[in-house]
Amino acid sequence: MHRQQWFIVALTLLVGSAAGAQARPGKAAPAPPAKAAPAALGANIEARTLKNGLKIIVWPDQDIPNVSLYTFFRVGSRNERPGITGLSHFFEHMMFNGAKKYGPGQLDAVMADAGGKNNASTSEDTTTYVDWFPSSALETIFDIEGDRMAHLAFDPKIIESERGVVYSERRSVVDNDNMGALLEQVQATAFVAHPYQITVIGWPSDIESWRMEDLQSFFKTYYAPNNATMVVVGAVTPSEVFALAEKYIGAIPAQPPPEPVRTKEPEQQGEKRVLVRRLAQAPLLQVAYHAIDAKDPDLPALTLLLHILAEGESSRLHQRLVEEERVAIHVNSQFSPTFDPSLVWFLVDMPPGTEVARVEKLLGEELDKVRAQGVTEAELRKAKNITVADFWRELETNSARARSLGTYEVFFGDWHKLFEAPARYEQVTREQIRKVAERILNPDHRTVGVLVPTEQAQAPAGKEAGR
Repeated sequence: MHRQQWFIVALTLLVGSAAGAQARPGKAAPAPPAKAAPAALGANIEARTLKNGLKIIVWPDQDIPNVSLYTFFRVGSRNERPGITGLSHFFEHMMFNGAKKYGPGQLDAVMADAGGKNNASTSEDTTTYVDWFPSSALETIFDIEGDRMAHLAFDPKIIESERGVVYSERRSVVDNDNMGALLEQVQATAFVAHPYQITVIGWPSDIESWRMEDLQSFFKTYYAPNNATMVVVGAVTPSEVFALAEKYIGAIPAQPPPEPVRTKEPEQQGEKRVLVRRLAQAPLLQVAYHAIDAKDPDLPALTLLLHILAEGESSRLHQRLVEEERVAIHVNSQFSPTFDPSLVWFLVDMPPGTEVARVEKLLGEELDKVRAQGVTEAELRKAKNITVADFWRELETNSARARSLGTYEVFFGDWHKLFEAPARYEQVTREQIRKVAERILNPDHRTVGVLVPTEQAQAPAGKEAGR
């Protein structure tokens, strides 16, 4: 797959992946050594908003002659509706397929000639474009970004070609993937009103039937400079970045703000269940709970709770399901801070022939236990240590700094809050952990998905448009 897409986008800065840093049960580890003061670390960051509404954040770092440039557009499946689902993801592809100055294939070629590379990703809330390149190519990259933001080509042949690529990708990551297929069905069932029920990659019939006017209207609305935030980190100066942004992007007109998403998901009033039968060797279990949005004050506590429950071999769920009961091969949690309240997931892979009902019962017992009793001081201390250590580790590269700054600006409303995160984790108490567990892990607010293996593939529901 040429570009990377994630259907549940992990904002690793907050969720705190602790790969390679797993601690065994026992005494609480000592607190990590203090790092540079937040004010000192971000003291040279500058931000400016152009007259057309594009906000640019610059973090100079002259250690190596490289630059990371992230452009966050506030558009994802949350902004779609029946008939045009998947358009956000489609434009992720289209933005690499030619504009006025840089035609089809030229963007990647020019980027490679300059010693750079690029990528992009789409989520429920945002579409993000990433450039990594030597600082000597800074003006060229701004020329490319301005060209495709202002003059993206709508060539019918390219549109049809990319429609086929997207459809093929859907078959790969959903239709022919048991995990992806169950995730899609559980999410679509968990939400009854909010557009988070829409799959990021789009429903098959919509992919087949997007019209030219759908594409042009969608691009004009959501790819306007006032709907974007750009972050530049590396061997640059703020003055040169602002000057190039003004030169190549400043003349692109702003557009009326996109229509806000006003729908709020009503409170779920009882457990929902999804049963999917597919050709498979082993069953799958997925349990999704309605949760919170990025700005909820319970977010740090929820992050630490999920770490204690499902992050690594010493986590409660791994110990119970994998080590003690031996009914699972792997168990983990997933959660992404989002604009509106989203889902907390628990995903369990099991050996062939496992009794799913027993695994679900054991999982429920552990979640009920943490709701009633909370966590130990040792568990909380370890979770804080690893999460804060991961936070500082994330800020060691230009790319991670750009991603983190943009994440805090877009999802939390202020990039300055990035440097407050370690203190917020340290302030979390055991009682806050218990309360957030009680709030989120409510059995009436969950959707349970089970994939049951069959001996033969199910008949397709409809055509695949000859793709």
